[in-house]
Amino acid sequence: MGNLSRLPRNPRPRRQKWIWMNFESPTHTSGMEDLEGIFNWTMSYKVGSDIFMPYGYLQPRKALRSSTVLLPHKKKLVAWVISNWNEDHARVVLYWRLRKYIPIDVYGRDARELVNNSMVQTVSQYKFYLAFENSQHPDYITEKLWRNALGSSAVPVVLGPPRSNYEKFLPGDAFIHVDDFDSPKMLAAYLRFLAKTPQLYKRYFNWKRDYKVHVTTFWNEHYCAACQAVRAGRYQTKVVSDLALWFES
Repeated sequence: MGNLSRLPRNPRPRRQKWIWMNFESPTHTSGMEDLEGIFNWTMSYKVGSDIFMPYGYLQPRKALRSSTVLLPHKKKLVAWVISNWNEDHARVVLYWRLRKYIPIDVYGRDARELVNNSMVQTVSQYKFYLAFENSQHPDYITEKLWRNALGSSAVPVVLGPPRSNYEKFLPGDAFIHVDDFDSPKMLAAYLRFLAKTPQLYKRYFNWKRDYKVHVTTFWNEHYCAACQAVRAGRYQTKVVSDLALWFES
């Protein structure tokens, strides 16, 4: 991430804006100490970015509020899609503990194959999806929540930043946070209870009456946002001098 050799060697035009763009978490970002005082703006998933670009968000529906919520027919219980398996990650540790009490169908590079290579088609068959982030940092809420779970009409069971951080982006009754339970056994018991109680289960989709999911498109939306920011702030002279401290906080 901090490879200075990739930066242009020619003299930098006086009014040219340089944007540091990164969508990995601090755990998977290195070399930032070499980038202090180089960039003018930041673009990332962090709320405090100069150009804030989340992995997704809930978008208000233009039509009238729907009184009913239609869900795909679901015969299966819990799904998880993972491509980077690391036994040291908190999500893998929790998976091994949780699977003792509830069956979990795992998809990914070394597990089951997605149905027709489609995330939505696969996960929509399940009542719950494990939206476990590969590391836990403020605002680091990725497509695992927005596309894999909400976009597939499965209730997300989240492992990431605290519940209060998730509630900045979506209603508190739209997801299940692992921190709300004293043990994986209690979490599994609650999931089984919801699966057998349709009225309570469907409450997790009340957000669908007023909102729809928007999953940010890489990279078209990012380029457009950068262009708009450059036009709007072409006379700004800011330089980011505390990049590592800001991003890792």
